[in-house]
Amino acid sequence: MINSNNLILASQSPRRKYLLEQAGLTFKIIPSNLDESSIPISLPNNYVKKLAIAKAKDIADNYPQEWIIGADTIVLLNNKILGKPDSRSKAREMLKGLSGKTHQVLTGYAILCKAKQHQFAAVAITDVQFKNLSKNEIEWYIHTKEPFDKAGAYAIQGLGTFLVKKINGSYTNVVGLPVCEIIEHLLKENVIQINPCQKER
Repeated sequence: MINSNNLILASQSPRRKYLLEQAGLTFKIIPSNLDESSIPISLPNNYVKKLAIAKAKDIADNYPQEWIIGADTIVLLNNKILGKPDSRSKAREMLKGLSGKTHQVLTGYAILCKAKQHQFAAVAITDVQFKNLSKNEIEWYIHTKEPFDKAGAYAIQGLGTFLVKKINGSYTNVVGLPVCEIIEHLLKENVIQINPCQKER
């Protein structure tokens, strides 16, 4: 793919950076400094979308000519938001709750260009089914320290891959960004183009 190098990812997440790089995009990273507590908690779908828009707008104000991608991901179990565990006991509680059940991963994503007065936002939802976890499996996983900076206390792209029995929906959404949907919108708006292969002679 080719683009005009006017794409900014408003996130410092290494997972989102990796996903967009794997998709062949070139972009700058300028993390948003949004105070997330300034966005009132509402229905999960609305909440992640509002956060994504606010993060993108935070950067767009200083880069009006650029196309900004903002995103926010949450994990839902029985309509309750699971954040990042701040202790071993909290991680243990989350993993026990997820064991043998299906939960949802929601990512709100926004694509903005202030100069063009363009704003698009949507939410991607993926169902994730966990296997039944034994006590030893939970304790081993907590011991790896992987759960502690991850919403829902696991990373599907890391060691936590063994926890997941089945998913229904976008895999990259669970990692942190629905890449297919974002690429489709960027192509539609001609922000990026696909460089056709030349025919062999």
